[in-house]
Amino acid sequence: MPVYVSDLIPHKGTVTPSDLNVETTVIEITNVGSPFIVEGYIDVSQLQDGDTLEIREYISVDGVNYQKFMSIILSNAQDNPIIRFHAKTFTDDMKYKVTIIQTTGAVRSFPYRFIEEILSSG
Repeated sequence: MPVYVSDLIPHKGTVTPSDLNVETTVIEITNVGSPFIVEGYIDVSQLQDGDTLEIREYISVDGVNYQKFMSIILSNAQDNPIIRFHAKTFTDDMKYKVTIIQTTGAVRSFPYRFIEEILSSG
C-alpha cells in the first residue's frame, strides 16, 4: 500500500520566553487524526556570551503523557546557531512538542520553522 503526503502544514514564527527560567512552547502538535511527520529548525544566533538556553523535545507515545525525548543546553554565542530537528514519524494519536528555557543572560528571541507532513494511503 503506497503512502503519500496529503498535506503540508508550516509552523513558523519567533519565540521569546516571558522571563528567565520559564519553559516556553515553540511548537506543539496534537489531535492530528492521521499519521504524520515533523521536522524543523530553530535559529539560536541571538545567543550572546553569558546566555544559557535549554531546548527540550517531547513525544507522547501513548497519546496522553509527554516524555522528554531530547534536551540540549547551549551556552554563549554559537558558531553553528541552527538547531535541526530531524524527521520523526508519528501515529494518528501521538503528540509532539518543543520548548525552550533561557536560564541566564538577557531574554532573547528565536526564529523557528517546522513542517508537519500529514500522511495518507491509497
